[in-house]
Amino acid sequence: MQSTGRLLTNAADAVLEASIFGSFTRIGFDVRSRSGKWREPPRLDGKTILVTGASSGIGRAIAVGLAKLGAELWITGRNEQRLAETARSVKSAGGRARLVVADLVVASQVKDLVERVVADASALDGIVHNAGALFGDYREAPDGTELTVATHVIAPFRVTELLLPHLRPARSVLVTVSSGGMYTERFDLARLEMDASEYRGAVAYARAKRAQVVLASEWQRRLSPAVSSYSAHPGWVNTEGLQGALAGMSRLGPLLRSPDQGADTIVWLVGEALAGGDVPQPGFWHDRRRRGEYYRPGTRPGRLEALSEGDSLWEWCASRA
Repeated sequence: MQSTGRLLTNAADAVLEASIFGSFTRIGFDVRSRSGKWREPPRLDGKTILVTGASSGIGRAIAVGLAKLGAELWITGRNEQRLAETARSVKSAGGRARLVVADLVVASQVKDLVERVVADASALDGIVHNAGALFGDYREAPDGTELTVATHVIAPFRVTELLLPHLRPARSVLVTVSSGGMYTERFDLARLEMDASEYRGAVAYARAKRAQVVLASEWQRRLSPAVSSYSAHPGWVNTEGLQGALAGMSRLGPLLRSPDQGADTIVWLVGEALAGGDVPQPGFWHDRRRRGEYYRPGTRPGRLEALSEGDSLWEWCASRA
C-alpha cells in the first residue's frame, strides 16, 4: 500500500502533467525533484558515451552531467569553438571528452566520426542523440532531403546503424532527445518531409520529433534486450536555440528550465540503464517518469496502424540513409 507521501507526490505529478504548462516549465522540475527526493544517478565509471549536438545548451549540459558521473565521452557538433568549450566544461567537471567536429546530415562526415570512435574506443556503452534545430525557412541537406528530417531522423538512424556493431553487447543504451512539441502532430510518413511550398518550421520540427519517438520504439523492439532505447523530452529550456527559433517562448523568462534541468532525465536514464540492475521501462520519458505519447486524440493511431509505423519508418530511413 502506498504511503501518504507517495500518494501526494503522484497526485502533484498528475496535476502538473495535465496542465502541460506546469509540467514543461521550471515549476514542474522543481516540484517533482523536491517531492520525489531525486537522488544522483548511478555512477558511470568505465562507461563510454557518445553525445551528439554537444556544442551548447542541453547537449553541453548532458555531456557535463555524464562526466560528473565518471563517464568517458565522445562529443560531436558543427561548431569547433563551441565544442572545445564543452570539452573544457567536461574537464572542469572531472571528466574527459574527445571531440569530433561533424555535420551529421553529411554522410561522409558521419563516416569519419564513426571511424574515429571505432579506432579509439574498444566499445561504446551508449549514444545520446541530441543534435537538432528548428529552421524557420525551408532548407535541404546535401542529399536533397529537407533539413529538419535529415537532422532529426535520418542522421541519428545513420549514426546508430554504423555504430551498432560497436555497442557493448552485454548492455548498452540509446537515448533520443525529442520534444514536447511532438504532441501536436500525428506520425504520418507520407507527410513527414515537407516541401518548400508548404513548409512551416514549427510543424516540420514537431513531425520530426514525433518520428524520433517512433524510431526510438523501433530500436527497442529490434535491439532489446542487449540495447535499451528511450526517447525523452526536456521541457521548455532556456537555450540560444529556443531564443532564436521561438522568440515568443523566450518571454517566459524565469519560468523556463535551465539546460541542466533539461538534461537531468536524459543523464538519469543513461545512468539507470547502465547501472547493472533493473533498467527503466522503455518509452517516452519526462522528469524521470514514463509519459504517455499522446495528448490530442487526433494524433493517436489505431492499433494496427501503430504496429506498422515502426517498420515503415525503419524501411524509409534505411532507403534514405
